[in-house]
Amino acid sequence: LSTDTVFALSSGGGGLGGTATAVAVIRITGPQSAEALFALMNPPNSSSNKQLKVQTVPKPRYAAVRKLYDPSDSYSPLDESLILYFSSPRSFTGEDIIELHTHGSRAVVQGVLSALSSLSTTSNINIRPAERGEFTSRAYSNNKLELTQVEALADLIVADTSQQRKQALLQLDGRLSRLYESWRTILTKGLAHAEAVIDFGDDEDLMGEDENMDGAGQEDVWTSMRDDIVSLRMGMEEHLRDGKRGEITRDGVRVAIVGPPNAGKSSLLNLLARREAAIVSPIAGTTRDVVEVNMDLGGVRCTVSDTAGLRDETNDTIEQEGMKRACAVALDSHVMVCVVDATHAVSGIENLLSTLQEAQNDLAKENEADGTTTTDGGGGGVGVL
Repeated sequence: LSTDTVFALSSGGGGLGGTATAVAVIRITGPQSAEALFALMNPPNSSSNKQLKVQTVPKPRYAAVRKLYDPSDSYSPLDESLILYFSSPRSFTGEDIIELHTHGSRAVVQGVLSALSSLSTTSNINIRPAERGEFTSRAYSNNKLELTQVEALADLIVADTSQQRKQALLQLDGRLSRLYESWRTILTKGLAHAEAVIDFGDDEDLMGEDENMDGAGQEDVWTSMRDDIVSLRMGMEEHLRDGKRGEITRDGVRVAIVGPPNAGKSSLLNLLARREAAIVSPIAGTTRDVVEVNMDLGGVRCTVSDTAGLRDETNDTIEQEGMKRACAVALDSHVMVCVVDATHAVSGIENLLSTLQEAQNDLAKENEADGTTTTDGGGGGVGVL
């Protein structure tokens, strides 16, 4: 277990650059958490001062209201807060945890954080601000979370859409850990059987029912082990053959809107974004750079990119660079939405695909010359509007 006690703001609001909230949560974890709370609640003269009543640390898993004082400022009042105490090992980190539910203004939150920092000198408590992710790191070190659950927790904290939330909760529930553990059990069992046959192949326990059938028992063991490993391999391949759905759900779907100049690409982006994200003009070639907008489409996080119009030839160097970037975004996307004139839909799409194929060939030649490889973005889904 860690010997030092750490603290951190665990909620939004109150921090530098943050907006004020009604309530902020400050968490303290470590062996001296209760001592740190007691020092904030009780000025040194509280026992002799009749106007100050000695405040006790709440019972574990009970909520209580307590007044907090600032030891670095002559114990001036800081706030009146709701306190929760989770004793070891029944806590998130497996250590003693104190939660201070304070008012969420910047003055209160920064005052409490500053007061906690001062306890290392005013009260001789080994306490410091937590490093990034330290609470979760301690939970992992104390076997409160497995590695896949740590990853799921990180995904859940930054989830923007309902699909991201659902995926993170399923992984946090331990389903992925149980699947990996079942694979590990099969591999360990197979290895043990293989070593047994190699080391004790002539042992009578490995013989078949007919002792005259030399090696029959060994063959039974090898066959059973081989069947288990083949089945395991098939299960692993099936697990990996999911079209990267998990990665796409977590990172988002990349959607590229491509088409000739003045086809309505920017208007489509604005319609999806429900705001004027891109400039719309009757002048062809208004969009010269890539305009990206993150949005939630049906519970799926999507990054929709409006690109420069693609055409066969242009003498404008800026437009040429815009077309180059448009092709790069389109080739790296999961979905390409082609916006063309409906009266020439088929020929318009064929021209776009031809242009993109040429760009892909040029990129492949450049990478071959540089000795690098390209990653398949998974593009190729084409919608016709």
